[in-house]
Amino acid sequence: MSQSYIFILKIVIPFSFLPSATGNECLCDLKNLDPVFPKDELTKVETTALKCVRSITSEKMTDLDRLVLGLQQRMKQLEDNVVGLEKENSNLYAAVSLRIIELEFAEIQDLLNKLNQTTNDYQLLSVQATVQLEDMKDTMVKLEKFDKKQVIKKNRENQMKKNLEQCKEELEASSPPPTVSPGRCGLGQLVKVAGPRTSSLTEYSTSYPYGAWGRDANPAPGDENKYWLVVLTSSNVYGYYVRQYSTLSTLLLGIGPKDTYISSSNPTTNTIQGPNMVMYANALYYNCYNTYYVCQFNLATRTVSTVALPSDTGYNSKFPFGHVTSSYSYTDMDFTTDESGIYVIYATTSNFGNVIITKIETSDPPVFKQTWFTSLHKKTATNTFMVCGVLYATRYLDKETERIFYSYDTKTKKERYDLKIKIHKVKTNIEYLNYDPRDHLLYAYSDAYIVTYELIFQ
Repeated sequence: MSQSYIFILKIVIPFSFLPSATGNECLCDLKNLDPVFPKDELTKVETTALKCVRSITSEKMTDLDRLVLGLQQRMKQLEDNVVGLEKENSNLYAAVSLRIIELEFAEIQDLLNKLNQTTNDYQLLSVQATVQLEDMKDTMVKLEKFDKKQVIKKNRENQMKKNLEQCKEELEASSPPPTVSPGRCGLGQLVKVAGPRTSSLTEYSTSYPYGAWGRDANPAPGDENKYWLVVLTSSNVYGYYVRQYSTLSTLLLGIGPKDTYISSSNPTTNTIQGPNMVMYANALYYNCYNTYYVCQFNLATRTVSTVALPSDTGYNSKFPFGHVTSSYSYTDMDFTTDESGIYVIYATTSNFGNVIITKIETSDPPVFKQTWFTSLHKKTATNTFMVCGVLYATRYLDKETERIFYSYDTKTKKERYDLKIKIHKVKTNIEYLNYDPRDHLLYAYSDAYIVTYELIFQ
C-alpha cells in the first residue's frame, strides 16, 4: 500500500572548483501524487472484525442445532408415549402414562421457550453482523485500490489454484477400495466420509479431552434409542463408570443421565484404560487396567469377565496410535464393531508391532475366534474402524483433516495403502473412532467434542 508524503530533497552541489560559488545549494521538491492511505478506516475494520469473532463463536452457533435436534427427539418420544397410551387397558397404567406425557409436554415447552429466545438472539445478531460485514466489504474494496503491486489479487489466484487442486484430489481420491460382496453387507464400496453431521460438547464441556461414545451396536428391545458416554476422568487415561442417555437430544442437552459404575474409584482392577471401547448387547468391551486382557462389563448384572490376548500384546502405551509429533496414550487396543460383531485391534512384539485383528465371540466370558495379521505398523495410524469385514486405518494429515489411507479385507486378505478418503475434523485430534452398523455413521470423540460422520458407499 502506498503512503502519501511531500518530500523535500536537498541536493547539495559543492562548487569547490569555483571559489566564487562557495555555499550555493540547489533545492528540489519531490511530491507524491497518490492519495493519503486511510489508516483510520483500516483500524475500524480490524476492530469490527474482532467484535464479530467474539460475538459469533462455534459454541454459540451449535446451540440452535442442539435445541432443534432436542425438540425433534422429544416430539418423537412424545408420539411413542401417546401410541403406548392408546394401547393401555389398565386405568392405573393409563394414569401413569398421562403423567409421563404431561412431563414430556413440560420439557417440550421448556425447549420451545429456549429455542424462541435463542432464535430471537440469533436474528438480532444476524442483522447486526450483516450490516457490519457489508460495511467492512465496502471499506476493503476501497482499501484494495492501494494495493499497487496486486498482492491481494495474486493471493486470490493462488488460493483458487489450491482449491482446484484439492477438489481434483478428492474427485480422484483413490482407485476403488476393496470390493465388498452383496452377500456380506450389500453396502458397496466406501467412497466418501461426509460431515460432520453432529458436533457438540458434552455436559462436561472441555474438562475431559479423552473419551468415547455411541450406541449399542446390538441393543436389547426397547434400548434402540439409547446412547452411552464414557469420559476418562483420571489423567485422561482411566474411567470407571458408563453414562447412558435415553436419546441423542438428552445426551446433547445433558438431561437425565444414568450412571453405571464398574468400580468405586480410579484406577483399580477392571478400570477402563484408554479411550477405545464399544458397547455390544448391553456390555462394554475395553482394555482392562494395566494388563493385556480384554474386559467385558455387563451393565445389567454389573459383572466383569475377562479374556487374555497373547502375552506379548502391547499395553500401557507400548504400541499406541499416533502421528509424527505425538502419540495417543494408552491406545494399544482398539475395539470396533461392524455388521457381524466385535473385533479387537492390537499389536504384538512377535508380529513386529504390526496390527492384528481378532474377532470376539460375545459369550460370557468372551472368547476369541478368527485372527488376521496385517503389515500395517500400529504406530503409523491414528485410528481404525471396521465396515463389512474391512478394516480401515486413518492417519493425521493436518489440524483440519484426517485421512483414511489403509484397508484390509478380512475375506480376501488383501491390503491397500493408497486410499485418500478425507475426514474433516472439528478439533485437532480424534481420540476415538468407531462405526455403527445400525445407522452407517462414524462416531468420533475429538478433544472433548462428540462428533458423527456419514459414510457414503458407492
